[in-house]
Amino acid sequence: MQELKTSLGRTYLTVDTDETNRWIAVDWQGYLTAESIKEGAKAYTAALAASGFACVLNDTRSVRGPWDHTMDWVINEWAPNAAKAGLQYFALVSTPETLADGSAANFYAQLTAFHAEVFSTTEEAQQWLLACQQRG
Repeated sequence: MQELKTSLGRTYLTVDTDETNRWIAVDWQGYLTAESIKEGAKAYTAALAASGFACVLNDTRSVRGPWDHTMDWVINEWAPNAAKAGLQYFALVSTPETLADGSAANFYAQLTAFHAEVFSTTEEAQQWLLACQQRG
């Protein structure tokens, strides 16, 4: 488990390599700056590449506020690099009717580098990732 912290010592991202389910599980928390989003996304992309897995379970339910301020970077830089690192299936867990969920919908609408789905529960996201892995 890897934890990334703000300059004030607050954890804003945990990255867990789930060997059993063969995915990288990430949990974002609090208000995210452009710098923290970039640093965090690079950290879990590196974990994905090192693991050889093709799936990410990305939980944003504890995020406060939107993350649209990095959308161009996420879509045009991070997503193609994540695909090169092996990412094929990205399950995004978000809370409906929040600012972060609006960012999630915007992300989903623009993404073409890999297959992504947005879910309201971790269980649904996990089931989808497991089904994707079975299909190959």
